[in-house]
Amino acid sequence: MPSRIASFPFFLAFVAVTAATLFPSSSSQQPPAAAAVPQPRGFYISCGSDKDVQVGSIKWAKDEGFTAVGNASAINKPHLLPVLATLRYFPDATARKYCYQLPVVKGTRYLVRTTYFYGGFDGGKEPPVFDQIVDGTLWSAVNTTDNYRRGMSTYFEMVAQGQGRTMSVCLARRPDTKSSPFISALEVIDLADSMYNTTDFGRFAMSTVARSRFGSKGEIVSYPDDPYNRYWAPFADANPMVESHSSISPDDFWNQPPAKALKAGVTTSRGKKLTVQWPTTELPAAIYYVALYFQDSRTASPFSWRVFDVAVNGKDFFRGLNASAAGVMVYSSMMQLSGKTEILLTPNETSPVGPLINAGEIYQIVPLGGRTATRDVVAMEDLAASLKNLPPDWAGDPCLPQQHSWTGVECSQGSPMRVLSLDLKNHGLSGSLPDSIANLTGVKTIYLSGNNLSGPIPDLSSMHTLTAVRLDSNQFSGTIKPSMEKLVNLKELYLNYNNLTGKMPDGLKNKAGLDLRTEGNKFE
Repeated sequence: MPSRIASFPFFLAFVAVTAATLFPSSSSQQPPAAAAVPQPRGFYISCGSDKDVQVGSIKWAKDEGFTAVGNASAINKPHLLPVLATLRYFPDATARKYCYQLPVVKGTRYLVRTTYFYGGFDGGKEPPVFDQIVDGTLWSAVNTTDNYRRGMSTYFEMVAQGQGRTMSVCLARRPDTKSSPFISALEVIDLADSMYNTTDFGRFAMSTVARSRFGSKGEIVSYPDDPYNRYWAPFADANPMVESHSSISPDDFWNQPPAKALKAGVTTSRGKKLTVQWPTTELPAAIYYVALYFQDSRTASPFSWRVFDVAVNGKDFFRGLNASAAGVMVYSSMMQLSGKTEILLTPNETSPVGPLINAGEIYQIVPLGGRTATRDVVAMEDLAASLKNLPPDWAGDPCLPQQHSWTGVECSQGSPMRVLSLDLKNHGLSGSLPDSIANLTGVKTIYLSGNNLSGPIPDLSSMHTLTAVRLDSNQFSGTIKPSMEKLVNLKELYLNYNNLTGKMPDGLKNKAGLDLRTEGNKFE
């Protein structure tokens, strides 16, 4: 797909991301905080902490209220950054996933960042490998072994659009997971509508591969220079480096890069081609989103312009680009790449100076993992809120990813996925069934026998596909709704050993082929 030029806000879209990068764990590496800088919008969660902690300009909240599972642990190492000094780990090997849930606005995009520092919290010598999931899409494997050996933490990023009233960020065991998954910090940061707005985020996610400021050495640029707290890593190679004499205005760019990210660049002499190998790692064969940023380093004037062609891996990316002092971005939202990546800038014959490049972002495009029907998600969330002593994995998407659905929940194939079966018999549950369970109109079987559930049995007559309902050996009370006679496919109805009263509807008592069990109640 051809690249395009962008320097102003356009239209809304959606993104998702995974990126692994490194940070020193020592607090001595922390950049100084700017005075009186407001907190960036979003959530900054210090996992496992029992109190809020301040790091530079950002206040990190304890994770109480964002997850209901796992155990907290402190890291017994000196001089750690506060957000790396605690973590939450998840020892229950029976759970299919362990989730944080955060309130979001549907249709708004967020930068999601997960940070991991093992610290030998469990007495082991190397960290476990496990998966991370966002809103039902399998995001990536988390393998921090090499970085931990180097004394580094590891972070991953995703830009994700809110799909409902909450966003879930989950960890899950893999077949080769040897010990408890863990997490040190979680960030979910609001992004502007214009940012990364050219990808079809109803179908895809974007996983961060690299975000770099060229011609720079030293620290990573982030908040407060970048109000969205994106990390812009320094990148320098053998090409000459140059400093810009003026600053760009971030609002002139869809992706709103910070001015400091474009303050330097790499260049070459007049008439020469500029070759940059970036990113430094080889890429797996996939589709990528690539955004490149350029700014003439000279003081703005009628003569401060550079014209050159941009190619990536020998293919035209943009021809006749004029990089002025105001800056410009070119991008491709769907570009096939693999292996090493080479950016080639070829100057126009009349250009008074050589080409240059200041910054770049690259994301892998990842198909979303499908979706679960909204009415089923809402009904299952209502059910989870009404029950106590649930399995620890009853959070996040109830059906997705398929290998990490909620315990006792079976779902259909295809998209949207529907809940087909609930089976939590003998799980020690208490609480009651909400009326909204009747919105699970794809459910065929409900097996909740042998718990301590109480209250009335809701009207299930809208669940036309029901074939079996087993609610025996609980504490249900009240009467059976006459509308239950409408369940024409019902073959089993186990109500025995509850506290039900009133009259059993004749249509159920006389229904041919129905296995009806009512003993141990107070029916008339």
